[in-house]
Amino acid sequence: SCTVKTCWMRLPSFRSVGDALKDRFDGASRVLVSNTDVETPVLRNDPGAHRVPRRDRYRFQLRPYNPDHKAPGAKDLVYLESSPGFCEKNPRLGIPGTHGRACNDTSIGVDGCDLMCCGRGYKTETKFVVERCN
Repeated sequence: SCTVKTCWMRLPSFRSVGDALKDRFDGASRVLVSNTDVETPVLRNDPGAHRVPRRDRYRFQLRPYNPDHKAPGAKDLVYLESSPGFCEKNPRLGIPGTHGRACNDTSIGVDGCDLMCCGRGYKTETKFVVERCN
């Protein structure tokens, strides 16, 4: 008898892809771009002589912004500029700021007072609300 095996490639779960991207995002490093002084390839008559190998196509090197850090690898996430601050209002960039917003005193997430108030301090209010039910 004949048996046939079929292998199917499939993507990992959305959660595992998201977790992997988040890990790389958290480990992203700021870099500086510097051009290298690599000579252009010599042009000859044969058709493959002027082709630049893929690894040499873009002639720049990524150096860490902080010289004490290691250079980024091929799969590391990098950035050139820090993100603008979200604490203060900046209409030009469309940032509304966080002044006057309500925050959750017990949360350690993005809605928490420590992160949202940006070290300015905050005041707490306790409200008792009576609602009719059914």
